[in-house]
Amino acid sequence: MPYLDIYLAQLLDPFRIGLLIALVLTAANTAQALNRWIPIALGVVFVAVLIPFSLGPADSHPAATAVLVGLFSNATILALLLAAKAVYSRLA
Repeated sequence: MPYLDIYLAQLLDPFRIGLLIALVLTAANTAQALNRWIPIALGVVFVAVLIPFSLGPADSHPAATAVLVGLFSNATILALLLAAKAVYSRLA
């Protein structure tokens, strides 16, 4: 499976999106006690590793490939979520 197919499949994964939404909400709640970016960075790596190793890779590609592409797809989803949060904060 080419990298672009893996990337697009991961962008549309509802489990991945849900985990990243929960990550953004949790990071917003713990921003007072912790730095905001350290938990977000660790969470992005955690989600990228968790899904391929717990659910197994979708096709015959190795799990390491799914993790590496998952880091980029998580960063893309996270950028969209943080942009939506910034727009909501500005409008509220």
